Amino acid sequence: MPPPAALAPDERDEATRARYGREMDSSVARRPRAVVAVVILAFAAAACGSSPGATTSVTTRPKASAAAPLLYVSLGDSYAAGYQPSGPHSGSTGRNGFAYQVPALAAKKGYDLALVNFGCGGATTTSILYSVGCPPALLGPGATAYPTVTQAAAAEAFLRAHRGHVGLVTVSIGGNDVTSCAAGAQPIPCVATAIKTINKNVATLLHGLRAAAGPSVRIVGTTYPDVILGLDVSKQASLRNLAQLSVVAFKALINPALRKLYDAVGASFVDVTAATGAYGSLTQLTDLPPYGRIPVPVAKVCELTFFCEYHDIHPRTAGYTIIAQLIVGTLPAHLGAT
Repeated sequence: MPPPAALAPDERDEATRARYGREMDSSVARRPRAVVAVVILAFAAAACGSSPGATTSVTTRPKASAAAPLLYVSLGDSYAAGYQPSGPHSGSTGRNGFAYQVPALAAKKGYDLALVNFGCGGATTTSILYSVGCPPALLGPGATAYPTVTQAAAAEAFLRAHRGHVGLVTVSIGGNDVTSCAAGAQPIPCVATAIKTINKNVATLLHGLRAAAGPSVRIVGTTYPDVILGLDVSKQASLRNLAQLSVVAFKALINPALRKLYDAVGASFVDVTAATGAYGSLTQLTDLPPYGRIPVPVAKVCELTFFCEYHDIHPRTAGYTIIAQLIVGTLPAHLGAT
């Protein structure tokens, strides 16, 4: 394991994998306006930054040999590692995560994929590029440790070493970059710094992966459910208003900005926010115990994530399944067909 100084602050400080979920919980309670400002500005600003021009559009894929499956490389944060809470302040990574569900779903389209997971709980766009190693407890099940290199470097080296044998790369990153800003005494200056960092880091990461994987390998980026919608179950009118504003932030700002970054390297982008129901009508109501009669999009967030129950940002198994289905949906059917 690398020395503590080599890890990003969020990784050094986590006694368990659930800590950053609790930080978001307390931040929402103390600074609701700061939370929304952080979310909107940090991701929307990605659209304002410059990024390298688009590369080859991905329309082909390598073919597996009869004896070996194609490799599926997963990078990113706790979503990539498959984290789920077991209670308000505890949890672990597990095989319910989307990366672990992808191979079985892809098999129905003719793919034989073997997962190689580099995901690390608590990863940010900075740590994925510059922090050496990942604490073993934050890796997904079955992951191989990379104690002497960064997550990005480990993944790029693997992709180069296995050219012609990689069928899919997925990236889930960005959510942890802004949570510490919401908890800080001066969140707005923190956000201003985070904006520049996210812009630069995501572009650097994606171009490094494209160069390592080659022009024909399918890279798929994912976004997140709008867990802030879960604030609608609060008794505070201000929090319910912010929950509704978060929908606009994701639909008009956050996800379009992220899509541009993935488009720039010929990668696919899947809108997890839409698929988990956030864009539905907030005037359409349903009954969901113990919250009573609430908007359908809010009920879906409560059902698909742990936010309403534990104030934890991670998906339930059904939520991870939706992400896996979206990823597999980008794959052409009948691998190897001419």
